[in-house]
Amino acid sequence: MRKIEQIYIDGEFITPHGTETADLFNPSTEEKIGIVRLGDVEDARAAVAAAKRAFPSFSRTNKAERIDLLKRLSAAVSARSAELTAAMIEEYGAPQYFTGFAVSNAADTFLTMAKVLEEYEFTQRAGRAEVTMQPAGIAAAITPWNNNYGFICTKLATAIAAGTTIVIKPSEMSATQTQLLTECLHEADLPKGLFNIVNGRGDVVGAEFSRHPDITKVTFTGSTAVGKEILRVGAETLKRVTLELGGKGPSIILEDADLETAIPNVLRMGLMNSGQACVAGTRILVPASIMDDVLVRLKEGIAAFKPGSPLEPEVMIGPMVSSKQHERVQSYIRLGLEEGAELLVGGPGRPEGLDHGWFSRPTIFYNVNNNMRIAREEIFGPVLCVIPYNSEEEAIQIANDTSYGLQAYLNGSDMAHMRALAERMDSGRVVINGAPHEPLAPFGGFKQSGIGREYGIFGLEGFLERKAILS
Repeated sequence: MRKIEQIYIDGEFITPHGTETADLFNPSTEEKIGIVRLGDVEDARAAVAAAKRAFPSFSRTNKAERIDLLKRLSAAVSARSAELTAAMIEEYGAPQYFTGFAVSNAADTFLTMAKVLEEYEFTQRAGRAEVTMQPAGIAAAITPWNNNYGFICTKLATAIAAGTTIVIKPSEMSATQTQLLTECLHEADLPKGLFNIVNGRGDVVGAEFSRHPDITKVTFTGSTAVGKEILRVGAETLKRVTLELGGKGPSIILEDADLETAIPNVLRMGLMNSGQACVAGTRILVPASIMDDVLVRLKEGIAAFKPGSPLEPEVMIGPMVSSKQHERVQSYIRLGLEEGAELLVGGPGRPEGLDHGWFSRPTIFYNVNNNMRIAREEIFGPVLCVIPYNSEEEAIQIANDTSYGLQAYLNGSDMAHMRALAERMDSGRVVINGAPHEPLAPFGGFKQSGIGREYGIFGLEGFLERKAILS
């Protein structure tokens, strides 16, 4: 049984003041694998105080110094990639194709931000004025469980590039991964207080970070409901806030799409990370004229997305992260049936041959309309909805008829035409024909999918303030 009894403040692993604990589980087996001691409000305040002490000197470092730190962090994370992968598989249950991406991406994000920093000009001209970009102040990051390494490293890398110190509250359900990652970051030998990591509950540590008067910037990835609360609390001290929240991404199959490639792309984008992804394309919009063909191909294609233990390399869909999340997904599958949607594949219960673990059957509903709750609410599991349309105008209307707007997908043959359609979609990103991730492009959402952007210069400037000097 693993016991995690330390947090990281001022360059040291210390015992938290808080005494509350949380159990850790292997979602593939439902076995309890550990326990984590959680920080409290006093620990959160100690972390902020350490970041505040470190801020004056770190905010005056130059680009070369920060680039060196970023490169050291990348090397430190890369050095323990095998251990990081094993921890993610055990504690989160992610399939190996995803852990392979997640761990390497976590290390690479430091190098990507180093490249951005090399080319970024912190001093610019605006007429007679000199405009300088300076660190906004001490930052707080609150991160989720569905890609623990990636979210921590992205936010940390951006803060360092901006010359900002940071306090981080990861998900307590990811404590094993957080502990190992923190050990990697510690090995990079950064200045004390530059980053501080406190395991704790969102309504305790996260809430304190959100309201603390010494925190200037909050960056949060998670649910829309929590994001709204952070925005409300942060308004008291006019904090700068970046929120990357929920999604209900449309995945449009156009009439000229090559279905041999479009169907695998649609399934891959809809079921990524076992469906536990805010960017998943979970609403599949299909021309009514080719609906029958598409349904046959979807049913055949989903057979390649094997559910099961992430210890098996061929598995594409792992367990839900917790018993609570598993029941949430199951409740939405039952709801879809109650709403009158029809099952193409899947349904309630575990996949065949899996009698334990928090696994859900990969499920596709058809005869869905966009007013059903399964088409409007974020499920966060391997559940897809197929919605018909009769014209491209109707497809765009359905795609935009949502409270979200994080990431959308287009599948077709005419690139110029798809680019024109992409311009009309209310979404922070539009992915054409399954294009790969671009770490320099802005990432964030329209409407209730968030505020602000991460990645590249767009994320960097979210940690900076503009100062104009007129002479």
